[in-house]
Amino acid sequence: MRVPQLKDCKNHLKLDKVDKKTGKAEGEDTMIFLTEGQSAGGTLGGARDAMNQAVFFLRGKCLNTCGLNKDVLYKNEEFFNLIKTLDIEDTLEHLRYGKIIFATDADVDGLHIRMLLTTFFMRFYRQLILDGRVFILETPLFRVRNKKEHYFCYTDEEREDAIKKCGRGCEITRFKGLGEIDKEDFRGFIGEEMRLTPVTCSDDTDVEKTIKFYMGANTPERKDYIMESLVCDAAEF
Repeated sequence: MRVPQLKDCKNHLKLDKVDKKTGKAEGEDTMIFLTEGQSAGGTLGGARDAMNQAVFFLRGKCLNTCGLNKDVLYKNEEFFNLIKTLDIEDTLEHLRYGKIIFATDADVDGLHIRMLLTTFFMRFYRQLILDGRVFILETPLFRVRNKKEHYFCYTDEEREDAIKKCGRGCEITRFKGLGEIDKEDFRGFIGEEMRLTPVTCSDDTDVEKTIKFYMGANTPERKDYIMESLVCDAAEF
């Protein structure tokens, strides 16, 4: 598999080889991280399990596929390489990884990339979402530590609990991106204790209508919706 953006793993999913005892296909524990930029990808590349974890480097924000036809994907180098990497051009039966994981920074740009990727999979490969193959990697927002102990926190509540445990004068670090997390620490975040949020969609969802509203060119309509929702939340508060 010659894709310049790919750091592949040794094992791969083989849906045609099912273990009779477990009922699972060979390579179900394999996964690929779709990550933004060389910084985060370098951290993931150094921390991953090379046997079962692959990394695909995104070059910043990918194409917004809302309203586009599938033939556009073959003209877009990034999505073409991703389709080739996953081996889903002809059939999903050739999917090479058990899990597809979005690993983006927990900032505005990272959330935007998640939405662009979700739009891509929802429009053209929704069955992968329905099959429970697509996930979002949750990474820590804070590190709280003193001279004796340290805690990685995924929420403000976890941060406050860690501060109480470490006491006054503890050091609090806010991670701006995945590339700021030490490689050794990152191993724990993509190991057995990895926190994954599944991307889900019900069968009866009007996909095109939903995507068009959130990702289309109807900026004024979306702005009104946001402002109305903010006013509603403020009133409830």
